Amino acid sequence: MDGHGRTGPGAGSAPGPGMNPGNPYELTEETPVYVISVAAQLSGLHPQTLRQYDRLGLVCPDRTAGRGRRYSARDIQLLREVQRLSQEEGINLAGIKRIIELENQVAALRSRLAEMQQALEGAAAAMRQREAAVHASYRRDLVPYQDVRQTSALVVWRPDRPGRPGRR
Repeated sequence: MDGHGRTGPGAGSAPGPGMNPGNPYELTEETPVYVISVAAQLSGLHPQTLRQYDRLGLVCPDRTAGRGRRYSARDIQLLREVQRLSQEEGINLAGIKRIIELENQVAALRSRLAEMQQALEGAAAAMRQREAAVHASYRRDLVPYQDVRQTSALVVWRPDRPGRPGRR
């Protein structure tokens, strides 16, 4: 998993996530396009702060072939959130890193849950189809025999009476 919460091949490397396989020129919020000076201006932070955040693993931008940092729109949002948590909430950088990790974990779990719900819905639909096929295959000229025997039983309840020992 890279600093964006992305996993798998290409996470944190060029051409990078955020590129649409159908159209490599389409930009998304994941597309790394901003050099460090532009990212610093957009986030309101000093470029050295961005380098420090990268070293600490708070915001890990993608890299070019020459190892230059490239920030995406999502990275800029994350930089602003790190700054807000640090300045307004007074959370230290280790705490912010843990918050980011937990948020990424929650996002991954939500994604996994959605996948499992889709799989469950697919399995339930397949089961309903199989059940309908079984019911359609029943012979209609046969009637199931049910042996119903009626019995009647009488139960008498006698509460324990005081003065009658040994009766339970």
